[in-house]
Amino acid sequence: MASIQEVKWGFIGCGEVTEKKSGPAFSLIPGSSVVAVMSRNGERARSYAERHGIRRWYSDAQELLDDPDVNAVYIATPPSSHVTFAIMAMKSGKPVYVEKPLAATYEECLRVNRVARETGVPCFVAYYRRYLPYFQKVRDVVRQGAIGKVVGVQIRFAVPPRDLDYNRTQLPWRVQRDIAGGGYFYDLAPHQLDLLQELFGPITHVSGFCANRAGLYETEDTVSASFQFIDGLPGSGTWCFCAHDSARTDRIQIIGDRGQVSFSVFTYDPIVLCNEQGKQEFVIPNPAHVQMPLIQRVVEHIQGVGQCELDSVSATSVNWVMDKILGKL
Repeated sequence: MASIQEVKWGFIGCGEVTEKKSGPAFSLIPGSSVVAVMSRNGERARSYAERHGIRRWYSDAQELLDDPDVNAVYIATPPSSHVTFAIMAMKSGKPVYVEKPLAATYEECLRVNRVARETGVPCFVAYYRRYLPYFQKVRDVVRQGAIGKVVGVQIRFAVPPRDLDYNRTQLPWRVQRDIAGGGYFYDLAPHQLDLLQELFGPITHVSGFCANRAGLYETEDTVSASFQFIDGLPGSGTWCFCAHDSARTDRIQIIGDRGQVSFSVFTYDPIVLCNEQGKQEFVIPNPAHVQMPLIQRVVEHIQGVGQCELDSVSATSVNWVMDKILGKL
């Protein structure tokens, strides 16, 4: 695909994630701007466009894709519609940046990859934590040998139910399997799994158990898994979305033969390194718009002046791991 010097984005979806995490970043990068936004709720699209100084808004995705001024597309809708919109955009010849996870199932990811290959149009996925300073520090600690040879990895995550989880007549889309692909596990675990696979290579063996212990909704609220990376490194994880507040946990522990490093994924608590030199803590700030480092790489790739490796193929293994854990494969 030929490079595009002035990348003019159209947003499909304008929900919460676009307000600060991602949306403003598109217009802060040289040679990048947002020219149109779409939501099935026309009033929401109009309001978003007016508040963010965007010239055009639509309530139909095809109309946005037909806009000749739009030459790249950001998809910020729930996972069930990612594959449809991504394929529509690629067949229109427009590069795509998709919110995570890439799709609601592993099989849908393969469809996206096939169309990307056939059209030659790139599709990128928003696993933006890879490029945040906080996680780059973790990567440096591990790769510089501060904990020696890595011998094990553990994920521990537990949170109480959210207020909306008790509203059976209007449950969040994130706990509706046909929209989200699963429950909160399918929404949050992708970031953890992507970070670990970026550090240690793909997970090649995995098994898991899932349950619904609180009965607030139909999808799983408790998950346990064991997995192994390509080089034989073992790992495990537990996720609970119905815990008491006193059990609240967000931690990944990487264990080495000369120490260990632990860090959070969502709360950005201090990174803790313990080794022969003692205990050290690192407080690493992130940019105001957390997706900006990744979006900049995506824009530079489209412009032909850089390379972003976080494409749909790179992201697909996360869905494979999750679907294996949940028994969907």
